[in-house]
Amino acid sequence: MTSLSGGYEASPSIIAKTTTLFRDFYQKNFFLLGMVLTVSFARLFPSVGKSGGYLRPELIIGKFGVTFVFLLSGLSLELSELKEAVSNLRLNSAIQLATFGAWPLLVGLPLTHTLRRVVPKLLPPSLLDGLLIMSCLPTTINMCIFLTNASGGSVATALCNAVISNIAGVFLTPALLLRFFGANIRLPFGAMIRKLCNMVLVPVGMLRWPIVERNDISLSLVQKGLGNSLRRTEAKHVYEKKKKLFKRAQELILLSIVWTAFCDAFSRGFGLGIRDGLTLLLLLPALHLGSIAALYKVFGAGIWGLTRGQIVAAIFCGSHKTLAFGLPLVNTVFAGAPDLAAYCAPIMLIHPIQLLLGSLLVPRLSKFTETDKVVEDRQS
Repeated sequence: MTSLSGGYEASPSIIAKTTTLFRDFYQKNFFLLGMVLTVSFARLFPSVGKSGGYLRPELIIGKFGVTFVFLLSGLSLELSELKEAVSNLRLNSAIQLATFGAWPLLVGLPLTHTLRRVVPKLLPPSLLDGLLIMSCLPTTINMCIFLTNASGGSVATALCNAVISNIAGVFLTPALLLRFFGANIRLPFGAMIRKLCNMVLVPVGMLRWPIVERNDISLSLVQKGLGNSLRRTEAKHVYEKKKKLFKRAQELILLSIVWTAFCDAFSRGFGLGIRDGLTLLLLLPALHLGSIAALYKVFGAGIWGLTRGQIVAAIFCGSHKTLAFGLPLVNTVFAGAPDLAAYCAPIMLIHPIQLLLGSLLVPRLSKFTETDKVVEDRQS
């Protein structure tokens, strides 16, 4: 179209097509674009979103945001799905074996031993010990469930194994550390289990009958509280009707968690020299991606008979190592040790790394799990 001034102006159809292309690109890549923005903003202004800052993200995002996501997860879960996840002993045992068996015995121990003998100057012994300690930790609680949910995976499987792993970790992680380091271990077992219940079991238990004895007093109170009232209202139907809106809300909360994690990382640093820091920044992502690839190969094999959603849950649960559980445990076990900061450094670094890499995989894994959803829709 030619204007009166002799120039050219875009036709309405071209503008409409361009707008549609941008909108489609934004919708399809919302999460990846959000990752770029949140990490960039955290790098430029780390003090804004760090824990203890004036915005108090550890309260607004870390507690209320996390609770909201678990409430939504509870609303989306059927009792039959939770029962099936708990009763799948074969899958649950394999995931826990990957966490407490394959990681320390096939990754942590051989890797640190090889590095000590072949390239002894690559990393100091204290950081190699930190890598071995990291390999003994249980999986994450929030992160593996968030990423599984965002990827369309089996939230029931992720939730079940996150709880099993962190309860088992109270006993198995100290046992592994005792085997490797011979340390005298003293742990506040009750405090850790209470923290786990407050973080996961209570929010989800509000919305679904817990798969335990119903005469438990504390769980009965939960059943009679908010969850009971929500189950008797239209909350579930509202969630089903507005599923896309709630999914976007969950994505925004996950991006907020990424933002605060990187703000904390950029603010506090890790007490590492440039050379050691760069070495870990190359080594840890390689380990994490390698574990994801290996777990995909193992759980994707036809002999397991798993749905794609279960495969995704198994990958995230088996590849993650927890910061929330790891730091208190390491500080308790190695209290007063001169190399305590080095023991914690790999754990502190792996937290934002696995969050970033997992988030980048969400779009690809969402496409991977679409087949399950299509089958379910056809069956229903």
